[in-house]
Amino acid sequence: MDFWPEFHASNWGREFVAGGFGGVAGILSGYPLDTLRIRQQQSRSGSAFGILRGIVGNEGPGALYRGMGAPLATVTFQNAMAFQAYAILSRAFDASGSSQDPPSYKGVALGGVGTGALQSLILTPTELVKIRLQLQERAYANSHKLHNRHNGPMSVAKSIFQREGLRGMYRGLTITLLRDAPSHGVYFWTYEYMREKLHPGCRKDGQESFRTMITAGGLAGVASWICCYPLDVVKTRLQAQSHLSPVQYSGIVDCLCRSVKEEGYGVLWRGLGTAVVRAFFVNGAIFTAYELALRCFFNNESSISIQRESAIWEN
Repeated sequence: MDFWPEFHASNWGREFVAGGFGGVAGILSGYPLDTLRIRQQQSRSGSAFGILRGIVGNEGPGALYRGMGAPLATVTFQNAMAFQAYAILSRAFDASGSSQDPPSYKGVALGGVGTGALQSLILTPTELVKIRLQLQERAYANSHKLHNRHNGPMSVAKSIFQREGLRGMYRGLTITLLRDAPSHGVYFWTYEYMREKLHPGCRKDGQESFRTMITAGGLAGVASWICCYPLDVVKTRLQAQSHLSPVQYSGIVDCLCRSVKEEGYGVLWRGLGTAVVRAFFVNGAIFTAYELALRCFFNNESSISIQRESAIWEN
């Protein structure tokens, strides 16, 4: 049996692959802004432009892509699983239970919350490695241990696992769960709501325009980041802690309280502008790639069915 055609023949197979396309599109379109956001969250001063100029001037343009290998290596599976889990859970939480109509907005929101909770199990180690690489130059400049410098995500992951074990790989799991569960509920609800407002009836027929996909996806990303951003700042600071420098925070509450006490409440929103701009482009790309991939799969299936029917009639 040929596995690939059989895999594409199922709804869950198409959704899985389409989710992978969306994830890759999101990473490629927004990674430099993600690096800038992480640096802003760890910096005590400086504008976004000033920090960006410092990164490029001191470390070269390649520094904006440092650590991209970790999320890029897992994003296909991670995003595919996220969209597949969302498709299943949004139906499961739908009170109407009708397979002919799109899930209710309540089902969409609850399905998103469940998806975010499940995704945090995959996302925590990936983001830990990514953040360590994005902040590596700063960490090693402070420690002067250049002989231990990591040259890629596998090197970072191996070092963390050797020093801290599996528990170390999941540093920040709780805060990631607290961030991702509600934000994914907002994320998927906003997308479904906005696409229907921009193109009435598209949730049922799936024929929204290219502009609707980008706009609804972008607004969904912006809404989800705004609602969870303070938790993301705390998560970055907790996961940035490593053996290269003394541990600053003992936990989520300690990190939150000390950060606010030392730098004011503004620290919880530092880098938000960069995150919002990135979120619009990245999530517009994710949903557009996802929806276009689904259309491609369904159109191919329709073409194959027509060809089969023609062959039957000819015979």
